Amino acid sequence: MKLLLVLGSNHSYDLIVQYIKPLGFELIRYHHVVKAMDNIDEINPMGIIVSARDFPRHWKILVQFVRTERGKESCPIIILKGGNFPLEETSKAFFLGVSGLVDEDMNDSTEIDRLQKILSRYIPVEEKRKFDRTYVEPWHRVGLLISSPIDKMIIPGEVKTISLSGISYSPAGSSMMKDIALNAILDECSLRVGNDILSPVCKLVRTGRIVSFEFVSFPPGEQKILEDFLSVLPLRKLTMKA
Repeated sequence: MKLLLVLGSNHSYDLIVQYIKPLGFELIRYHHVVKAMDNIDEINPMGIIVSARDFPRHWKILVQFVRTERGKESCPIIILKGGNFPLEETSKAFFLGVSGLVDEDMNDSTEIDRLQKILSRYIPVEEKRKFDRTYVEPWHRVGLLISSPIDKMIIPGEVKTISLSGISYSPAGSSMMKDIALNAILDECSLRVGNDILSPVCKLVRTGRIVSFEFVSFPPGEQKILEDFLSVLPLRKLTMKA
């Protein structure tokens, strides 16, 4: 799934690589709006993210150009807006056919969620479930133990979110992960989901205070256990609160 990024800022690009690429998107970046427009047909993206802060006038031209041949359902367009984005511009964006607006700094986790949820509306139905993230609550009984590939020491922590494609995790101490390289493979992991203990092979795809792991593989039958567990999580929540 190709995602076209029209961004001048390396910082914004790095954030999207961290938070969006792990969901399975192929990212194609352009630094200039006109060049991106020239190559739209060749790229044939399933979605476009453009920075209004980097291109305060040209983002409108890009949206109008795309919408002449590609509707919202076939190609969502997301605007990354800076702090100075007046209400008139917001109204104009939706009038032109923009699918959503997100704060470009993405300092708040709700902005990251908003970006992911806008994109998830347009992911094919058969692929959508693996992108849906669930915020882990105590009654879900979800836990993760990982063994450092460097010294085999156990790194304790707390699971924040989980999906069919991966998991986000808050290590007990930030220094415990500092020597593990991005994209490192961790093949000694134990994932608890309810009453079951799974043994996924994980890849580190995001570092920081909260780290993210992509599930690379499971032993036979275990991925189905995870699918079944995630499918009833809302019911578990209602049952526990009843």
